[in-house]
Amino acid sequence: MAKKDPTDLSVEEKLKTLFQLQTALSAIDEKKALRGELPLEVEDLEAEIEGLTTRIDRIKEEVSEFNRAISQKRGEIIEAQQSVERYKQQLNEVRNNREFDTLSKEIEYQSLEIELCNKKISEANRRIEEKNVELDSADAELQEKQGDLNVKKGELDEIMEETRTEEEKLREKAHDLEAKIEPRLLTSFRRIRKSARNGLGIVYVQRDACGGCFNKIPPQRQLDIKMHKKIIVCEYCGRILIDPELAGVKTEKAPAADEKKTSRRRSSGVSVRKSATSKKSTDANDMA
Repeated sequence: MAKKDPTDLSVEEKLKTLFQLQTALSAIDEKKALRGELPLEVEDLEAEIEGLTTRIDRIKEEVSEFNRAISQKRGEIIEAQQSVERYKQQLNEVRNNREFDTLSKEIEYQSLEIELCNKKISEANRRIEEKNVELDSADAELQEKQGDLNVKKGELDEIMEETRTEEEKLREKAHDLEAKIEPRLLTSFRRIRKSARNGLGIVYVQRDACGGCFNKIPPQRQLDIKMHKKIIVCEYCGRILIDPELAGVKTEKAPAADEKKTSRRRSSGVSVRKSATSKKSTDANDMA
């Protein structure tokens, strides 16, 4: 049998299919709600762990740079010490005061270089200690976050395992229903559903009001909805409206209408009683 073209469906069939799709999607939303904030919490923890890992790698790289700088300064100290020893030996062979002064200045310069290198080595060691403290703190925080992530993932996996089978069936049903709806109408429905706070793109009339925003619907518009001749949307919230009988939903009548009927009955009863009392008074007067 050839598959029916979605554009060939009657308005009544389109509305029924849309409401069935809404029911399936709402059920999927309920399954997602069971997970609560767990997916977001897992994502946040993963992002924090990634940030901590990057931070730890950066700290380790900084420590490596300080160690390389220390090694370099130690090499410079060795060279300076060798120069000092060489200049001191040359002092024993000077021939005049000019050579003596020159060598003495070189020895003094190299000694200052050694002192400066030692100072930089001390500063680098101090920074390394600070970075190691920071690294230990980051490692401890990483372990804590990793533990929290494992717990949250376990909870999320447990919930998803409980709902996976039913959710897959609902998604398959929704996919089949979407294939029956013409693309333009489906796009509009998705847009309405996305903008709606409760995710309802199509709602039935409840107590003479929109089932989405609960604004009153004029009688003539309600009649149009019951006729199923065209797709009608709420003029307040933009949701597609469907007759509850077509949706297969039993609804209560608006209390206002019942109150009016009761009021009319009471008024009618009072009028009857007044008429009867008036008639009795007239008969009594006649008899007198």
